[in-house]
Amino acid sequence: MIPAAPRFIFVTGGVVSSVGKGIAAASIGALLQARGFSVRLKKLEPYINVDPGTINPYKHGEVYVTDDGGETDLDMGHYERFTGVPTRSIDLLTTGKVYSAVIARERRGDYLGSDIQVVPHITDEIKHRVLFSVENVDFVICEVGGTVGDIEGLPFLEAIRQLRNDLGRERSVNVHLTLLPYIASAGELKTKPSQHSVRELLRTGIQPEFLICRSTQGFEETTRKKLALFCNVPETHIVDAPDASSIYQIPLNFHKSDLDGALCQYFSLSSPRIDLKKWENLLIKLQSPKDTLRLGIFGKYAHFLEAYKSLQEAIAHAGGAQDVKIDVRWVDTEDIGSVQAALPEVQAMIVPGGFGARGVPGKLQVIQYAREHKIPFLGICLGLQLVIIEAARHLLALPEASSTEFGETSEPVIALMIEWMQGEQLQRRTAQGDLGGTMRLGAYPCTIIQGTKLAAVYDGKKEVSERHRHRYEVNSAYKERLEEVGLRFSGLSPDGDLLEAVEYKDHPWFVAVQYHPEFKSRPFAPHPLFVHLVQAALHQKKSKR
Repeated sequence: MIPAAPRFIFVTGGVVSSVGKGIAAASIGALLQARGFSVRLKKLEPYINVDPGTINPYKHGEVYVTDDGGETDLDMGHYERFTGVPTRSIDLLTTGKVYSAVIARERRGDYLGSDIQVVPHITDEIKHRVLFSVENVDFVICEVGGTVGDIEGLPFLEAIRQLRNDLGRERSVNVHLTLLPYIASAGELKTKPSQHSVRELLRTGIQPEFLICRSTQGFEETTRKKLALFCNVPETHIVDAPDASSIYQIPLNFHKSDLDGALCQYFSLSSPRIDLKKWENLLIKLQSPKDTLRLGIFGKYAHFLEAYKSLQEAIAHAGGAQDVKIDVRWVDTEDIGSVQAALPEVQAMIVPGGFGARGVPGKLQVIQYAREHKIPFLGICLGLQLVIIEAARHLLALPEASSTEFGETSEPVIALMIEWMQGEQLQRRTAQGDLGGTMRLGAYPCTIIQGTKLAAVYDGKKEVSERHRHRYEVNSAYKERLEEVGLRFSGLSPDGDLLEAVEYKDHPWFVAVQYHPEFKSRPFAPHPLFVHLVQAALHQKKSKR
Protein backbone atom coordinates (compact mmCIF):
# COMPACT_ATOMS: atom_id res chain seq x y z
CA MET A 1 0.00 0.00 0.00
CA ILE A 2 1.63 3.28 -1.14
CA PRO A 3 0.79 6.20 1.17
CA ALA A 4 -1.14 9.12 -0.27
CA ALA A 5 1.05 11.60 1.59
CA PRO A 6 4.68 11.28 2.69
CA ARG A 7 5.65 9.81 6.03
CA PHE A 8 8.42 11.61 7.88
CA ILE A 9 11.36 9.93 9.60
CA PHE A 10 13.42 12.25 11.81
CA VAL A 11 16.91 10.95 12.60
CA THR A 12 18.60 12.45 15.65
CA GLY A 13 21.83 11.59 17.43
CA GLY A 14 23.15 11.60 20.96
CA VAL A 15 26.11 10.87 23.24
CA VAL A 16 28.79 11.98 20.76
CA SER A 17 28.99 13.62 17.34
CA SER A 18 30.08 11.72 14.22
CA VAL A 19 28.18 8.67 15.42
CA GLY A 20 26.94 7.95 11.88
CA LYS A 21 23.56 9.65 11.48
CA GLY A 22 24.17 10.35 7.79
CA ILE A 23 24.95 6.73 6.98
CA ALA A 24 22.00 5.62 9.11
CA ALA A 25 19.59 7.95 7.30
CA ALA A 26 20.95 6.90 3.90
CA SER A 27 20.68 3.21 4.84
CA ILE A 28 17.08 3.62 5.96
CA GLY A 29 16.36 5.27 2.61
CA ALA A 30 17.99 2.41 0.72
CA LEU A 31 16.00 -0.21 2.65
CA LEU A 32 12.71 1.56 2.06
CA GLN A 33 13.55 1.80 -1.64
CA ALA A 34 14.23 -1.95 -1.69
CA ARG A 35 10.72 -2.42 -0.31
CA GLY A 36 9.27 -0.44 -3.20
CA PHE A 37 8.88 3.02 -1.65
CA SER A 38 10.18 6.33 -2.95
CA VAL A 39 12.27 8.52 -0.67
CA ARG A 40 13.74 12.00 -0.35
CA LEU A 41 16.36 12.92 2.22
CA LYS A 42 17.01 16.27 3.89
CA LYS A 43 19.68 17.53 6.29
CA LEU A 44 18.95 19.99 9.10
CA GLU A 45 22.24 21.64 10.07
CA PRO A 46 22.31 23.86 13.19
CA TYR A 47 25.46 25.80 12.28
CA ILE A 48 24.96 29.50 11.53
CA ASN A 49 26.77 29.46 8.19
CA VAL A 50 24.41 29.73 5.24
CA ASP A 51 26.21 26.72 3.78
CA PRO A 52 29.54 24.95 4.37
CA GLY A 53 31.17 26.54 1.31
CA THR A 54 33.51 28.77 3.32
CA ILE A 55 34.17 26.34 6.19
CA ASN A 56 37.69 24.90 6.43
CA PRO A 57 37.59 21.22 5.39
CA TYR A 58 39.62 20.39 8.50
CA LYS A 59 36.65 21.59 10.57
CA HIS A 60 33.70 20.24 8.62
CA GLY A 61 34.97 17.85 5.98
CA GLU A 62 34.14 17.86 2.29
CA VAL A 63 31.79 20.34 0.67
CA TYR A 64 29.42 18.28 -1.49
CA VAL A 65 27.99 19.99 -4.58
CA THR A 66 24.53 19.27 -5.96
CA ASP A 67 23.43 19.49 -9.59
CA ASP A 68 21.66 22.77 -8.94
CA GLY A 69 24.79 24.36 -7.49
CA GLY A 70 24.23 23.93 -3.78
CA GLU A 71 27.28 23.71 -1.53
CA THR A 72 26.11 21.16 1.02
CA ASP A 73 27.13 18.85 3.81
CA LEU A 74 29.06 15.68 3.00
CA ASP A 75 26.16 13.56 4.27
CA MET A 76 24.23 14.66 1.18
CA GLY A 77 26.77 12.64 -0.79
CA HIS A 78 25.92 9.56 1.28
CA TYR A 79 22.23 10.14 0.54
CA GLU A 80 22.87 10.18 -3.21
CA ARG A 81 25.25 7.23 -3.21
CA PHE A 82 22.94 4.98 -1.16
CA THR A 83 19.64 5.90 -2.82
CA GLY A 84 20.56 7.32 -6.23
CA VAL A 85 18.14 10.21 -5.58
CA PRO A 86 19.74 13.55 -6.55
CA THR A 87 19.79 15.99 -3.66
CA ARG A 88 19.06 19.69 -4.12
CA SER A 89 20.31 22.84 -2.45
CA ILE A 90 16.90 23.20 -0.74
CA ASP A 91 17.43 19.83 0.92
CA LEU A 92 20.04 21.40 3.22
CA LEU A 93 18.47 23.52 5.96
CA THR A 94 20.94 25.56 7.99
CA THR A 95 20.44 28.05 10.79
CA GLY A 96 22.00 30.63 8.47
CA LYS A 97 19.42 30.01 5.74
CA VAL A 98 16.52 30.03 8.19
CA TYR A 99 17.48 33.21 10.01
CA SER A 100 18.41 34.98 6.75
CA ALA A 101 14.95 34.28 5.34
CA VAL A 102 13.15 35.38 8.50
CA ILE A 103 15.19 38.58 8.86
CA ALA A 104 14.67 39.45 5.17
CA ARG A 105 10.91 39.14 5.62
CA GLU A 106 11.04 41.23 8.78
CA ARG A 107 12.89 43.98 6.92
CA ARG A 108 10.18 43.97 4.22
CA GLY A 109 7.51 44.34 6.88
CA ASP A 110 5.93 40.96 6.21
CA TYR A 111 5.29 40.31 9.91
CA LEU A 112 3.12 43.43 10.31
CA GLY A 113 5.03 44.87 13.25
CA SER A 114 5.30 41.66 15.29
CA ASP A 115 8.36 41.10 17.43
CA ILE A 116 10.31 38.21 15.85
CA GLN A 117 10.86 35.21 18.12
CA VAL A 118 12.35 31.73 17.86
CA VAL A 119 8.84 30.39 18.47
CA PRO A 120 6.90 30.72 16.24
CA HIS A 121 8.81 32.56 13.50
CA ILE A 122 12.05 30.54 13.35
CA THR A 123 10.34 27.22 14.00
CA ASP A 124 7.68 27.99 11.39
CA GLU A 125 10.40 28.66 8.80
CA ILE A 126 12.08 25.34 9.65
CA LYS A 127 8.77 23.51 9.36
CA HIS A 128 8.04 25.19 6.02
CA ARG A 129 11.40 24.10 4.63
CA VAL A 130 11.00 20.53 5.88
CA LEU A 131 7.60 20.28 4.18
CA PHE A 132 8.64 22.14 1.02
CA SER A 133 8.85 20.23 -2.27
CA VAL A 134 8.19 16.72 -0.99
CA GLU A 135 5.29 15.87 -3.27
CA ASN A 136 5.08 12.46 -4.89
CA VAL A 137 7.37 10.67 -2.44
CA ASP A 138 6.41 8.05 0.12
CA PHE A 139 9.00 8.90 2.79
CA VAL A 140 10.93 12.03 3.75
CA ILE A 141 13.95 11.26 5.90
CA CYS A 142 15.30 14.26 7.83
CA GLU A 143 18.65 14.01 9.58
CA VAL A 144 19.31 16.57 12.32
CA GLY A 145 22.98 17.52 12.55
CA GLY A 146 24.87 17.79 15.81
CA THR A 147 24.04 16.08 19.08
CA VAL A 148 20.95 16.30 21.26
CA GLY A 149 21.73 18.86 23.96
CA ASP A 150 23.61 21.26 21.68
CA ILE A 151 22.18 24.72 22.24
CA GLU A 152 22.20 25.61 18.54
CA GLY A 153 20.07 22.56 17.71
CA LEU A 154 17.18 23.45 20.02
CA PRO A 155 15.10 25.37 17.42
CA PHE A 156 15.28 22.39 15.06
CA LEU A 157 14.18 19.94 17.74
CA GLU A 158 11.34 22.26 18.73
CA ALA A 159 10.26 22.46 15.09
CA ILE A 160 10.31 18.66 14.88
CA ARG A 161 8.23 18.41 18.05
CA GLN A 162 5.65 20.72 16.52
CA LEU A 163 5.72 18.90 13.19
CA ARG A 164 5.08 15.58 14.89
CA ASN A 165 1.97 17.06 16.50
CA ASP A 166 0.90 18.59 13.18
CA LEU A 167 1.42 15.39 11.22
CA GLY A 168 0.30 12.93 13.86
CA ARG A 169 2.15 9.84 15.04
CA GLU A 170 0.76 7.87 12.10
CA ARG A 171 2.80 10.03 9.71
CA SER A 172 5.99 10.70 11.68
CA VAL A 173 8.59 8.82 13.69
CA ASN A 174 11.82 9.60 15.52
CA VAL A 175 14.84 7.33 15.10
CA HIS A 176 17.51 8.15 17.68
CA LEU A 177 21.11 7.07 17.12
CA THR A 178 23.35 6.64 20.17
CA LEU A 179 26.67 5.12 21.19
CA LEU A 180 27.17 2.22 23.60
CA PRO A 181 30.76 2.65 24.82
CA TYR A 182 32.72 -0.48 25.72
CA ILE A 183 34.57 -0.27 29.03
CA ALA A 184 37.44 -2.74 28.75
CA SER A 185 38.15 -2.93 32.49
CA ALA A 186 34.53 -3.86 33.16
CA GLY A 187 34.27 -6.03 30.07
CA GLU A 188 30.86 -4.68 29.07
CA LEU A 189 28.96 -2.16 27.02
CA LYS A 190 27.47 0.72 28.97
CA THR A 191 23.91 1.88 28.33
CA LYS A 192 23.87 4.86 30.69
CA PRO A 193 25.01 7.44 28.08
CA SER A 194 22.18 6.31 25.79
CA GLN A 195 19.69 6.56 28.63
CA HIS A 196 20.79 10.13 29.34
CA SER A 197 20.64 10.98 25.63
CA VAL A 198 17.05 9.78 25.41
CA ARG A 199 16.16 11.76 28.55
CA GLU A 200 17.71 14.87 26.98
CA LEU A 201 15.57 14.30 23.89
CA LEU A 202 12.49 13.84 26.09
CA ARG A 203 13.17 17.26 27.62
CA THR A 204 12.49 18.75 24.17
CA GLY A 205 9.16 16.90 24.01
CA ILE A 206 10.27 14.16 21.62
CA GLN A 207 9.92 10.49 22.53
CA PRO A 208 12.02 8.30 20.22
CA GLU A 209 10.19 5.29 18.84
CA PHE A 210 13.37 3.61 17.56
CA LEU A 211 16.91 3.37 18.91
CA ILE A 212 19.92 2.55 16.75
CA CYS A 213 22.80 1.69 19.05
CA ARG A 214 26.36 1.97 17.74
CA SER A 215 29.08 -0.11 19.36
CA THR A 216 32.39 -1.74 18.59
CA GLN A 217 30.65 -5.10 18.96
CA GLY A 218 27.11 -6.39 19.00
CA PHE A 219 25.14 -6.38 22.23
CA GLU A 220 23.32 -9.19 24.04
CA GLU A 221 19.61 -9.52 24.75
CA THR A 222 20.11 -8.36 28.33
CA THR A 223 21.39 -5.04 26.97
CA ARG A 224 18.40 -4.75 24.65
CA LYS A 225 16.00 -5.35 27.54
CA LYS A 226 17.77 -2.77 29.69
CA LEU A 227 17.60 -0.15 26.95
CA ALA A 228 13.93 -0.89 26.33
CA LEU A 229 13.11 -0.56 30.02
CA PHE A 230 14.91 2.71 30.69
CA CYS A 231 14.36 4.40 27.32
CA ASN A 232 10.68 3.46 26.94
CA VAL A 233 11.27 1.92 23.51
CA PRO A 234 9.94 -1.51 22.43
CA GLU A 235 12.60 -4.21 22.28
CA THR A 236 11.74 -4.84 18.63
CA HIS A 237 12.58 -1.19 17.87
CA ILE A 238 16.12 -1.33 19.25
CA VAL A 239 18.62 -1.89 16.44
CA ASP A 240 22.04 -3.44 17.01
CA ALA A 241 24.59 -1.46 14.93
CA PRO A 242 28.08 -2.84 15.47
CA ASP A 243 31.04 -1.41 13.58
CA ALA A 244 31.25 -2.67 10.01
CA SER A 245 34.19 -3.11 7.65
CA SER A 246 32.34 -1.16 4.93
CA ILE A 247 29.62 1.48 5.09
CA TYR A 248 27.81 -0.52 2.40
CA GLN A 249 27.33 -3.28 4.99
CA ILE A 250 25.08 -1.02 7.07
CA PRO A 251 21.80 -1.51 5.11
CA LEU A 252 22.26 -5.26 5.43
CA ASN A 253 22.97 -4.96 9.17
CA PHE A 254 19.87 -2.82 9.68
CA HIS A 255 17.79 -5.32 7.73
CA LYS A 256 19.16 -8.12 9.91
CA SER A 257 17.66 -6.27 12.88
CA ASP A 258 14.43 -5.86 10.82
CA LEU A 259 14.53 -2.05 11.04
CA ASP A 260 12.80 -1.69 7.68
CA GLY A 261 10.12 -4.23 8.58
CA ALA A 262 9.50 -2.56 11.93
CA LEU A 263 9.19 0.87 10.28
CA CYS A 264 6.63 -0.47 7.80
CA GLN A 265 4.70 -2.05 10.66
CA TYR A 266 4.84 1.21 12.63
CA PHE A 267 3.26 3.05 9.69
CA SER A 268 0.78 0.20 9.05
CA LEU A 269 2.21 -0.38 5.59
CA SER A 270 2.54 -3.59 3.65
CA SER A 271 5.24 -3.92 1.02
CA PRO A 272 6.70 -6.43 -1.43
CA ARG A 273 9.37 -8.79 -0.19
CA ILE A 274 12.65 -6.94 0.10
CA ASP A 275 15.44 -7.66 -2.38
CA LEU A 276 18.95 -6.76 -1.21
CA LYS A 277 20.83 -8.94 -3.69
CA LYS A 278 22.62 -5.98 -5.29
CA TRP A 279 23.95 -4.90 -1.88
CA GLU A 280 25.15 -8.43 -1.15
CA ASN A 281 26.90 -8.63 -4.54
CA LEU A 282 28.51 -5.23 -3.96
CA LEU A 283 30.00 -6.39 -0.67
CA ILE A 284 31.36 -9.55 -2.27
CA LYS A 285 33.17 -7.44 -4.86
CA LEU A 286 34.53 -5.03 -2.24
CA GLN A 287 35.61 -7.70 0.22
CA SER A 288 36.93 -10.39 -2.15
CA PRO A 289 39.17 -8.61 -4.69
CA LYS A 290 41.21 -10.56 -7.24
CA ASP A 291 44.08 -8.06 -7.46
CA THR A 292 45.53 -5.04 -5.68
CA LEU A 293 46.62 -1.61 -6.86
CA ARG A 294 48.62 1.09 -5.07
CA LEU A 295 47.11 4.51 -5.70
CA GLY A 296 48.63 7.74 -4.49
CA ILE A 297 46.38 10.70 -3.66
CA PHE A 298 48.42 13.87 -3.30
CA GLY A 299 46.63 16.70 -1.50
CA LYS A 300 46.98 19.14 1.37
CA TYR A 301 44.20 17.63 3.50
CA ALA A 302 45.77 14.15 3.63
CA HIS A 303 45.64 14.12 7.44
CA PHE A 304 41.85 14.58 7.49
CA LEU A 305 40.25 12.19 5.04
CA GLU A 306 36.71 13.53 5.60
CA ALA A 307 37.84 16.37 3.29
CA TYR A 308 37.97 13.82 0.45
CA LYS A 309 34.93 11.69 1.34
CA SER A 310 33.41 11.49 -2.16
CA LEU A 311 36.81 10.83 -3.67
CA GLN A 312 37.38 7.93 -1.26
CA GLU A 313 34.06 6.41 -2.21
CA ALA A 314 34.55 6.92 -5.96
CA ILE A 315 37.85 5.05 -5.76
CA ALA A 316 36.21 2.22 -3.83
CA HIS A 317 33.43 2.04 -6.44
CA ALA A 318 35.97 1.79 -9.27
CA GLY A 319 37.96 -0.85 -7.43
CA GLY A 320 34.86 -2.92 -6.81
CA ALA A 321 33.89 -2.69 -10.48
CA GLN A 322 37.28 -4.15 -11.45
CA ASP A 323 37.52 -6.69 -8.59
CA VAL A 324 40.54 -4.80 -7.30
CA LYS A 325 41.50 -3.70 -3.82
CA ILE A 326 42.74 -0.12 -4.03
CA ASP A 327 45.56 0.39 -1.54
CA VAL A 328 45.39 4.16 -1.16
CA ARG A 329 48.43 6.09 0.02
CA TRP A 330 47.46 9.56 1.20
CA VAL A 331 50.34 11.99 0.78
CA ASP A 332 50.49 15.50 2.24
CA THR A 333 51.90 17.69 -0.52
CA GLU A 334 53.15 20.24 2.01
CA ASP A 335 55.72 17.61 3.03
CA ILE A 336 58.01 17.50 0.00
CA GLY A 337 60.00 14.63 1.49
CA SER A 338 56.88 12.47 1.75
CA VAL A 339 55.92 13.36 -1.82
CA GLN A 340 59.30 12.31 -3.21
CA ALA A 341 59.29 9.08 -1.20
CA ALA A 342 55.82 8.14 -2.44
CA LEU A 343 56.34 8.80 -6.15
CA PRO A 344 58.10 5.52 -7.08
CA GLU A 345 55.84 3.44 -4.82
CA VAL A 346 52.45 4.05 -6.44
CA GLN A 347 51.00 2.65 -9.64
CA ALA A 348 48.46 5.42 -10.26
CA MET A 349 48.16 9.03 -9.12
CA ILE A 350 45.42 11.54 -8.36
CA VAL A 351 45.83 15.23 -7.62
CA PRO A 352 42.44 16.31 -6.24
CA GLY A 353 40.76 19.69 -5.98
CA GLY A 354 41.60 22.39 -3.46
CA PHE A 355 42.10 26.09 -2.96
CA GLY A 356 45.12 28.27 -2.29
CA ALA A 357 48.87 27.97 -2.84
CA ARG A 358 49.61 25.73 0.14
CA GLY A 359 50.98 22.38 -1.02
CA VAL A 360 51.21 23.44 -4.69
CA PRO A 361 54.99 22.81 -5.15
CA GLY A 362 54.53 19.19 -4.07
CA LYS A 363 51.60 18.72 -6.44
CA LEU A 364 53.63 20.11 -9.33
CA GLN A 365 56.35 17.56 -8.60
CA VAL A 366 53.74 14.79 -8.71
CA ILE A 367 52.40 15.97 -12.07
CA GLN A 368 55.87 16.25 -13.60
CA TYR A 369 56.78 12.77 -12.36
CA ALA A 370 53.57 11.23 -13.72
CA ARG A 371 54.11 12.91 -17.08
CA GLU A 372 57.77 11.93 -17.44
CA HIS A 373 57.47 8.39 -16.04
CA LYS A 374 54.22 7.55 -17.85
CA ILE A 375 52.28 6.81 -14.65
CA PRO A 376 48.46 6.73 -15.05
CA PHE A 377 47.24 10.06 -13.70
CA LEU A 378 43.97 11.87 -12.98
CA GLY A 379 43.84 15.57 -12.12
CA ILE A 380 40.66 17.05 -10.64
CA CYS A 381 39.77 20.77 -10.61
CA LEU A 382 42.91 22.39 -9.13
CA GLY A 383 44.67 19.26 -10.38
CA LEU A 384 43.87 20.29 -13.96
CA GLN A 385 45.03 23.86 -13.37
CA LEU A 386 48.34 22.62 -11.99
CA VAL A 387 48.76 20.36 -15.03
CA ILE A 388 48.56 23.51 -17.15
CA ILE A 389 51.04 25.36 -14.92
CA GLU A 390 53.49 22.44 -14.95
CA ALA A 391 53.33 22.19 -18.75
CA ALA A 392 53.81 25.94 -19.16
CA ARG A 393 56.81 26.00 -16.87
CA HIS A 394 58.63 22.91 -18.11
CA LEU A 395 57.48 22.47 -21.72
CA LEU A 396 56.88 26.08 -22.76
CA ALA A 397 59.84 27.36 -20.69
CA LEU A 398 57.70 29.92 -18.85
CA PRO A 399 59.09 29.78 -15.28
CA GLU A 400 56.71 32.51 -14.10
CA ALA A 401 53.61 30.64 -15.26
CA SER A 402 51.11 30.48 -12.43
CA SER A 403 47.54 31.16 -11.34
CA THR A 404 46.30 34.57 -10.29
CA GLU A 405 44.79 32.73 -7.33
CA PHE A 406 48.31 32.41 -5.92
CA GLY A 407 49.26 36.06 -6.47
CA GLU A 408 50.37 38.38 -9.25
CA THR A 409 52.16 36.75 -12.17
CA SER A 410 53.49 37.84 -15.55
CA GLU A 411 52.25 34.57 -17.12
CA PRO A 412 48.66 34.01 -15.90
CA VAL A 413 47.96 30.63 -17.48
CA ILE A 414 45.16 30.28 -14.90
CA ALA A 415 43.02 33.36 -14.25
CA LEU A 416 39.87 34.47 -12.47
CA MET A 417 36.74 33.67 -14.44
CA ILE A 418 34.88 36.98 -14.77
CA GLU A 419 31.73 35.82 -16.52
CA TRP A 420 30.10 32.71 -17.88
CA MET A 421 26.74 31.48 -19.07
CA GLN A 422 24.46 29.45 -16.82
CA GLY A 423 21.68 28.29 -19.09
CA GLU A 424 20.48 31.49 -20.77
CA GLN A 425 21.65 33.77 -17.94
CA LEU A 426 24.99 35.57 -17.87
CA GLN A 427 26.78 35.24 -14.52
CA ARG A 428 29.41 37.83 -13.49
CA ARG A 429 32.03 37.97 -10.77
CA THR A 430 34.61 40.45 -9.52
CA ALA A 431 37.84 39.81 -7.67
CA GLN A 432 36.40 41.76 -4.72
CA GLY A 433 33.22 39.68 -4.49
CA ASP A 434 32.20 37.49 -1.54
CA LEU A 435 33.83 34.08 -1.31
CA GLY A 436 30.59 32.29 -0.45
CA GLY A 437 28.49 31.23 -3.42
CA THR A 438 30.54 33.07 -6.08
CA MET A 439 32.04 30.08 -7.86
CA ARG A 440 30.91 28.21 -10.92
CA LEU A 441 28.85 25.69 -9.01
CA GLY A 442 26.76 22.70 -9.97
CA ALA A 443 26.15 20.78 -13.18
CA TYR A 444 27.35 22.21 -16.50
CA PRO A 445 27.58 20.55 -19.91
CA CYS A 446 30.93 19.52 -21.33
CA THR A 447 31.43 18.85 -25.03
CA ILE A 448 33.72 15.87 -25.65
CA ILE A 449 36.25 15.97 -28.50
CA GLN A 450 36.00 12.69 -30.36
CA GLY A 451 39.04 10.47 -30.80
CA THR A 452 40.43 11.35 -27.37
CA LYS A 453 40.98 9.36 -24.20
CA LEU A 454 38.11 11.32 -22.67
CA ALA A 455 35.80 10.21 -25.48
CA ALA A 456 36.74 6.60 -24.72
CA VAL A 457 36.02 7.20 -21.02
CA TYR A 458 32.52 8.40 -21.82
CA ASP A 459 31.93 5.68 -24.40
CA GLY A 460 31.77 8.04 -27.35
CA LYS A 461 29.23 10.48 -25.91
CA LYS A 462 29.40 13.91 -27.47
CA GLU A 463 28.29 15.78 -24.35
CA VAL A 464 28.13 15.02 -20.64
CA SER A 465 26.98 16.89 -17.55
CA GLU A 466 29.38 17.18 -14.61
CA ARG A 467 29.47 19.14 -11.36
CA HIS A 468 31.82 22.07 -10.85
CA ARG A 469 33.18 24.02 -7.88
CA HIS A 470 35.86 26.55 -8.78
CA ARG A 471 36.59 30.25 -9.37
CA TYR A 472 39.55 30.12 -11.76
CA GLU A 473 39.83 28.87 -15.34
CA VAL A 474 42.49 27.95 -17.86
CA ASN A 475 43.50 31.08 -19.77
CA SER A 476 42.52 30.20 -23.35
CA ALA A 477 45.16 32.62 -24.69
CA TYR A 478 47.73 29.87 -24.02
CA LYS A 479 45.70 27.06 -25.59
CA GLU A 480 47.46 26.83 -28.97
CA ARG A 481 50.95 27.00 -27.49
CA LEU A 482 50.12 24.26 -24.98
CA GLU A 483 48.75 22.03 -27.71
CA GLU A 484 52.00 22.44 -29.66
CA VAL A 485 53.93 20.78 -26.80
CA GLY A 486 51.69 17.72 -26.56
CA LEU A 487 48.62 18.69 -24.58
CA ARG A 488 45.21 18.10 -26.06
CA PHE A 489 42.09 19.82 -24.80
CA SER A 490 39.56 17.02 -24.96
CA GLY A 491 36.64 18.71 -23.22
CA LEU A 492 35.20 22.19 -23.75
CA SER A 493 32.15 24.18 -22.72
CA PRO A 494 29.50 24.07 -25.49
CA ASP A 495 30.50 27.57 -26.66
CA GLY A 496 34.19 26.57 -26.70
CA ASP A 497 35.23 29.38 -24.35
CA LEU A 498 36.00 27.32 -21.24
CA LEU A 499 38.55 24.49 -21.21
CA GLU A 500 37.08 21.55 -19.29
CA ALA A 501 39.50 18.66 -19.83
CA VAL A 502 43.05 18.06 -21.00
CA GLU A 503 45.23 15.02 -21.73
CA TYR A 504 48.66 14.14 -23.12
CA LYS A 505 48.68 12.54 -26.55
CA ASP A 506 51.82 10.46 -25.98
CA HIS A 507 51.00 9.23 -22.48
CA PRO A 508 49.37 5.84 -21.71
CA TRP A 509 46.69 7.53 -19.59
CA PHE A 510 46.99 11.10 -18.34
CA VAL A 511 43.70 13.00 -18.02
CA ALA A 512 42.77 16.08 -16.02
CA VAL A 513 39.33 17.65 -15.70
CA GLN A 514 38.07 20.96 -14.36
CA TYR A 515 34.98 19.38 -12.80
CA HIS A 516 34.55 16.97 -9.87
CA PRO A 517 33.63 13.51 -11.18
CA GLU A 518 33.68 12.05 -7.66
CA PHE A 519 30.36 13.77 -6.89
CA LYS A 520 28.54 11.63 -9.45
CA SER A 521 30.08 8.23 -8.68
CA ARG A 522 27.73 5.62 -7.21
CA PRO A 523 28.43 2.15 -5.79
CA PHE A 524 26.24 0.60 -8.49
CA ALA A 525 27.37 3.06 -11.20
CA PRO A 526 31.07 3.93 -10.71
CA HIS A 527 32.23 7.05 -12.49
CA PRO A 528 34.02 6.01 -15.71
CA LEU A 529 36.99 8.35 -15.14
CA PHE A 530 38.00 6.42 -12.03
CA VAL A 531 37.24 3.08 -13.69
CA HIS A 532 39.48 3.91 -16.66
CA LEU A 533 42.26 5.16 -14.37
CA VAL A 534 42.19 1.83 -12.52
CA GLN A 535 42.06 -0.12 -15.78
CA ALA A 536 45.07 1.76 -17.17
CA ALA A 537 47.08 1.19 -14.01
CA LEU A 538 46.19 -2.51 -13.94
CA HIS A 539 47.17 -2.90 -17.59
CA GLN A 540 50.52 -1.23 -16.92
CA LYS A 541 51.07 -3.33 -13.80
CA LYS A 542 50.41 -6.59 -15.66
CA SER A 543 52.64 -5.61 -18.59
CA LYS A 544 55.57 -5.17 -16.18
CA ARG A 545 55.23 -8.61 -14.61
